[in-house]
Amino acid sequence: QVQLVESGGGLGQAGGSLRLSCVLSGSISSINDMGWHRQVPGKERELVAKLTKGGSTKYVDAVKGRFTITRDNARNTLYLHMINVKPEDTAVYYCGADYTVVGDTVVVGRAWGQGIQVTVSR
Repeated sequence: QVQLVESGGGLGQAGGSLRLSCVLSGSISSINDMGWHRQVPGKERELVAKLTKGGSTKYVDAVKGRFTITRDNARNTLYLHMINVKPEDTAVYYCGADYTVVGDTVVVGRAWGQGIQVTVSR
């Protein structure tokens, strides 16, 4: 089984910083893209930041220059460094991973964490 566990959420002040962590565990042959998504009640879940296996990154325009996605391969941990946070960043953030399992056949899947609340106050 594949498990993703987020931590580091909570309250932050506008202009401050936060760091989210996501620990990946389970039997996976390889990890492809990993990323952070967020969702506000009444809206669709949106991609915030993506990190590919090759190290390329992509960010939604609203967070460019403020959020940074990184990975510690030794610890199987994905991070989202958030600086100069804004009230608009308030949402539930989800860690996600696209992975490959090689057995009798090649299976590509996606796993999600349970989500972690981030609330930014003025």
